[in-house]
Amino acid sequence: MSPIVRSSVLTIAIAVFFASSVQVRAEQTKPLTRDEIRALDHQSPTWDSVRAHLPNPTTATAAQLETAADILRARRFIVDAMDYYGFALQRGGNQVELLNKLGVSELELRDIAAAKSYFQRVVKLQKKNPEGWNNLGAIEYLTGRYDSAIGNYKKAIKYDKESATYHSNLGTAYFEKKDYETARKQYEIALKIDPEMMDHHSSIGVTARMLSPEDHARFCFEMARLYAQRGDEATMLHFLTMASEAGFDVLDHMTYDGALGKYRKDPRVLLLVKNSQEMRTKGIPIAAGEAPPPPLPPEANGKH
Repeated sequence: MSPIVRSSVLTIAIAVFFASSVQVRAEQTKPLTRDEIRALDHQSPTWDSVRAHLPNPTTATAAQLETAADILRARRFIVDAMDYYGFALQRGGNQVELLNKLGVSELELRDIAAAKSYFQRVVKLQKKNPEGWNNLGAIEYLTGRYDSAIGNYKKAIKYDKESATYHSNLGTAYFEKKDYETARKQYEIALKIDPEMMDHHSSIGVTARMLSPEDHARFCFEMARLYAQRGDEATMLHFLTMASEAGFDVLDHMTYDGALGKYRKDPRVLLLVKNSQEMRTKGIPIAAGEAPPPPLPPEANGKH
């Protein structure tokens, strides 16, 4: 198996609740046990080929076991991945890194309490660990405790100011509190750190917590404003289109906006608004990409 490194840094754009390896039917109410999840996962046609290359937990190095766990998690064999993270811990692997990955895996199994426990262990072991504080912030965000999430994200940024993920996560928490100006500032910082962050927003999965239609429309408008400030007209128009299609009155909000006001009578803007209105009233489809879910991209292995 070729090595695959999976991030242990949470963003709200990960699929912790909606895209796990757990094959649960919509009508099912009783949660599956870990053994039941494992049994379902092992029905996958790829399981035998993956299993054949797994290292021996009693003789492999911690690094080999962690790599195997990363691959298992990437292939959506989450319960097995957690076993191998545990084996890596037993073989003397990096405790903080492995606890973060175990916490993310618990979230992928939809166990918020267990995930939070792992992240709390991380910051107890290493009080200045930015990933641990960011991941605790994501937990608070998922449970609607936005003030606590903001506090934890700020701690993550205190210990690592060059992470686009931490700034974009903080921006999203502010967005939920309707503090759009502060949210934009954090997104702007994130873009300065990683100008291509919008291009890799989906490298882990789909959203863990979708915005309401109204908030989604407002988010698109705020992102259009941000890209207008940066002089990126193509991306600005992309987000204005999505905001307008979602029912946001972009022309009204552009009237006195310092960044977008000059585009209010731009033929391209007038056309996208006209098309969006037709789409909503007559059902005319408009070719436009989906908005990336906030916050923006996950970290791969460094300072994104």
